[in-house]
Amino acid sequence: MTTSGCSLANDFYEYTMAAAYFDKGLHVNASFELFVRGLPRDRAYLIAAGIDEALDYLENLRFSGEEIDFLRRQPAMQNVSGGFFEHLRELRFTGDADSMDEGRPFFANEPVFRIAGPIIQAQIIETALLSIVGFATAIASKAARVVDAAQGRAVSEFGARHAHGIEAGVRAARAAYLAGCTSTSNVEAGRRFGIPLSGTMAHSFVMAYEDELQAFRDFCDVFPHSATLLLDTYDTMRGLEAMLRAGLHPAAVRLDSGNLLELSQRVRRRLDESGLADVKVVATSDLNEYRIAELLAGGAPIDAFGVGTEISTSKDHPALSAVYKLVHIGGEAAGDRVKLSEEKHTFPGCKQVWRFREGDGRIERDLVAAIDESYDAEALLQRRFIRGRSVHQPLPLDKLRERCLAWRNEMPEGMRRADSHTPYIIEISERLHAELDEARQRIQARVEVDS
Repeated sequence: MTTSGCSLANDFYEYTMAAAYFDKGLHVNASFELFVRGLPRDRAYLIAAGIDEALDYLENLRFSGEEIDFLRRQPAMQNVSGGFFEHLRELRFTGDADSMDEGRPFFANEPVFRIAGPIIQAQIIETALLSIVGFATAIASKAARVVDAAQGRAVSEFGARHAHGIEAGVRAARAAYLAGCTSTSNVEAGRRFGIPLSGTMAHSFVMAYEDELQAFRDFCDVFPHSATLLLDTYDTMRGLEAMLRAGLHPAAVRLDSGNLLELSQRVRRRLDESGLADVKVVATSDLNEYRIAELLAGGAPIDAFGVGTEISTSKDHPALSAVYKLVHIGGEAAGDRVKLSEEKHTFPGCKQVWRFREGDGRIERDLVAAIDESYDAEALLQRRFIRGRSVHQPLPLDKLRERCLAWRNEMPEGMRRADSHTPYIIEISERLHAELDEARQRIQARVEVDS
């Protein structure tokens, strides 16, 4: 899962800051933490995703001569020393990295990724890490809600055609499978990540024939054990009756328009009456977690769902409020760092997230604490890189998927409903609160002196 050719896929200010650090001799270690400021509306939790890709990015970080020459030619970089560009030529990630596990449920204001190392290295990777982790987490979190709404029924992701670019479609398929989707329509995602593929037929296949029934016959002839027939090109029930009269026995039929509740009931009844109880009913058509929950609550006898745009773009919340903030710096001015902006303050210093459980194993609450505090609970941030050397052993995607589903089963039951407003307790340790107050007083005193 190599992430290559992305060294310049960061905002320009990462490089202008890095150049200023270098030319002014600020060669210190620094720690940054990546977290999400707040949960999107109607999200009770998020799923950490993109972790393995982000670690892969760190392992492959390097700059080609062509990339360095491009930076050097930028007007804003004309006063930068040649030494900075030579530094980039030799740059590799030599720091430490900690993260939550891929597929782990997490909540707002909990560090999901931490970088500690030379400040230039830690700074220039900001945009890439936010993009990789933020996008995959948004998609996985949306897919998890859809999967939960389906109540054990198969969900196929097929949103590549509406994803925000070809590569985004591939990455969305991976994130969706991690979160519990059973398959994808994206062939490249299947090849690259080993995700099972699923596909039926489009209306164009039926329309390519003068006779709808002949289209059904030919498709079943080519795919005798796996054909899914799309019934609604002209008239859903008429198409079904033609199929039944012809004695065709597909693996499934697909409903893509109309009143899916009523049509699924009518189609199921006729299939059963015709001795085709084993033929599955698949529903598509702009589905999301709310629509699926509504259909199942109404008694729709649907066996599987296909969900496209809503998953591949996380349509209701396509971007998370993910941020990457400096929390500690070394050197002569060593110490914890804090941001005090109104409604955007951070807590100082490196942190750990502790997860507490009830007696039955269900998660009860999380505690964000200073990194050297210890509690009788599960520590969620684990070391992945030590001084530039990866100590991470990535699991196969199917194992990550199993683990993600198992972790979701530990959550309070109400949190997994599409309309959940079940609160989850996230506490900040008393020490962090005290250190924030101390930092606020110290900074305020310095401002008063300077003024």
